[in-house]
Amino acid sequence: MHDVLPWLEYGWSFDFPVGMYRPLCERLRGAPARLEEALRGAGPAAAAQPQTGKWSAYDHAVHLQTVEELWQVRIRDYLAGAPALTAADMSNQASETARLAGQPLGEVLAGFRAARTSTMAMLDPRRLEDAARTAHHPRLDRPMRLVDLCLFAAEHDDHHLALIHELLRGGR
Repeated sequence: MHDVLPWLEYGWSFDFPVGMYRPLCERLRGAPARLEEALRGAGPAAAAQPQTGKWSAYDHAVHLQTVEELWQVRIRDYLAGAPALTAADMSNQASETARLAGQPLGEVLAGFRAARTSTMAMLDPRRLEDAARTAHHPRLDRPMRLVDLCLFAAEHDDHHLALIHELLRGGR
């Protein structure tokens, strides 16, 4: 049993200033290095399945790589002035497909780094006016600013990193 709150149970209050945009971008920029550090030297332990139906550390890394496409689609939604954000596939089909493909961990890490670099190339030129743009988040059923999406994505990174650390420490 782990003590990381399930993702769908997170509560969200996006009541912070839009001026937190740049620090949140830095947090997002650092996620690939943090993931690499977490999995450095993990070897076969990274792929060890904790329980039936649960993900391994490797599976969480694959998920971070595949979900990056959703963040990029949503950033484009904001920049296009879309009234609503693209919905996530809550079945995680892309992650499951990628996980079953068995890509080597080094390639998963490099893929996540490359994808996040592309995400940051989309976010870095934005100004605070852009970060304040809003669109409706489908699952949360509420308006969300681009800066809020950055926090949401950073928390998503941290959620999966916490699970990875717990798995590699032997928590199941």
